[in-house]
Amino acid sequence: MNIYIGNLNYRVREEDLRQVMEEYGAVDSVKIIKDRETGRSKGFAFVEMPDSAEGSKAIEELNEAEYEGRQMVVKEALPRK
Repeated sequence: MNIYIGNLNYRVREEDLRQVMEEYGAVDSVKIIKDRETGRSKGFAFVEMPDSAEGSKAIEELNEAEYEGRQMVVKEALPRK
C-alpha cells in the first residue's frame, strides 16, 4: 500500500517518519519529497507498506494527528493518471 503523508514539518527526516510508521507494521520504503534546487523538504512524503491492513490502520490513526508541531494529512496515495 502506498501512503501519502502531507503537512509535515520541514525538519522531519525519512528515518523519523519510518520509526512512526513502523509502529503500525512493516515499511518497505519512505521517501520525503525534496525541492530539486535547494534540497529542502517540500513537506510531504510517500511511504510503502506491504500489508494493506497495517497501512489502513496507520492511515486511520495518524490522519490529523499532530507530529512535530503540525497536523498531518495521511491517506492512501492514488496512482498518477
